[in-house]
Amino acid sequence: MRGNTNLGDMNQVSDGLMGVSVVLPILNEERDLRESVSAILAQNFSAPFEVILALGPSTDRTTQIAKEIAAGDSRVVLVDNPTGRTANGLNAAIASAKYSIISRIDGHAEISPTYLRDATELLNKTGAVNVGGIMAAVGKSKFEKAVATAMRSPLGVGSSRFHTGGSAGPADTVYLGTFKKSALLEAGGYDERFTRAQDWELNFRLRKNGGVIWFDPSLVVTYRPRSTIKAVAKQYFQYGTWRRAVSRSHKGSVNLRYLAPPTALAVNALSIILGIFLSPIFFLPVATYLVVILIGSLFLGKSIAEKIILPTVLVTMHMVWGAGYLSSPKGLMAEEAQE
Repeated sequence: MRGNTNLGDMNQVSDGLMGVSVVLPILNEERDLRESVSAILAQNFSAPFEVILALGPSTDRTTQIAKEIAAGDSRVVLVDNPTGRTANGLNAAIASAKYSIISRIDGHAEISPTYLRDATELLNKTGAVNVGGIMAAVGKSKFEKAVATAMRSPLGVGSSRFHTGGSAGPADTVYLGTFKKSALLEAGGYDERFTRAQDWELNFRLRKNGGVIWFDPSLVVTYRPRSTIKAVAKQYFQYGTWRRAVSRSHKGSVNLRYLAPPTALAVNALSIILGIFLSPIFFLPVATYLVVILIGSLFLGKSIAEKIILPTVLVTMHMVWGAGYLSSPKGLMAEEAQE
């Protein structure tokens, strides 16, 4: 068992009617929820669709806002997600979905006006079980804009196509995703033991079942980055922690891009230690890394503020992701399954 508490319900749901069920796991999304749902409801899409909000125990006005939205549009459906965990909420939403296509969106993301139409057309055209596109990070404050720039650059996130763009074609994973519900049910839904990396882990199982995951840059989802360095650090520490958990759960799923941050952290730490205790010459690796970050920030930054903020953001993303990966406990999955 993967710890999916909703699997029993999900397996009782048929593949559904022709149309799209848009599912969103919602927790503390007061800042962005109205804009996110409004973009879905305003879709240029002729087929029927519903918007299912899986509501966790938010500590802000999210639940109130969600109820107001649902009261104003019958296409919006609310389901409970008492745990507040993303995978649990997604499974609860999928279990109640009535349409044959599932499109996963986040409460701090905004889809383009033709997103649902384009995604469903791509599913039919490619024969894929999941299609997705660009995670277009866009910030509003100066700090958020710097994070967005880092998240859309190879220096910040490596060669991931859904961050930096690229040609359409098969991929290991995509951002969010629009799925054939039958494939989701066959795979067993989202693994509820994963706090992060649920998408990557699910796509691994979909591919293992013979399905194709398809990336297309024409599918654009605007993503609002975290607004503080503390929030970014927490996010990337979890990314690293749970990406290691995926690699333990699925042997052979590691690639060089995921090994780069922990390697950089280990090399930089060793460089500092040896530089202090043996010889200043050993400071060369960490000095080289910092010079690359500084020069890269000067080229990437679109404003003076971004050029100043980017070095801190980039180093945080790299080092904290690496720390999460290296410190990820072997018993993590067992602990999560017991919660």
